[in-house]
Amino acid sequence: MGERAPGERPMGDHSMGQLVHEATEQISQLVRQEMALAKMELTHKGRRAGRGGGMLGASGALAYIALFAFAAAAAAALVLLLPVWAAALTVAFGLMLLAGLLGIVGRTQLRRAVPPKPQETMQSVRADVGEIKGRAHHR
Repeated sequence: MGERAPGERPMGDHSMGQLVHEATEQISQLVRQEMALAKMELTHKGRRAGRGGGMLGASGALAYIALFAFAAAAAAALVLLLPVWAAALTVAFGLMLLAGLLGIVGRTQLRRAVPPKPQETMQSVRADVGEIKGRAHHR
């Protein structure tokens, strides 16, 4: 362990140029890692927003269908005044219940996806900057 190759300096004996080069490489690697983390976080939030939007779309479609079912139920009730309309009304209420459930779940998904900024990455970058400042002050 105590042997060095000819011309090799001890660990604490780096030139200023070497130290700047190493610091630049480390900062560059840190920035790349933080960018990868931000990309991953935004991808996750985008997927969540997509699911929420899809559920809201499905909710709207079912509500639209339910409107037709309600109209059919009302027409059947006026014409027959017997159980046919009750069955149509039951289907319409079931569709509206499903539409409401999808709407609530979709809205929750969209709220979780907003704001679309990489909060975890931003916290990590702040911690990195604090660590760098702390080390710079100690030297």
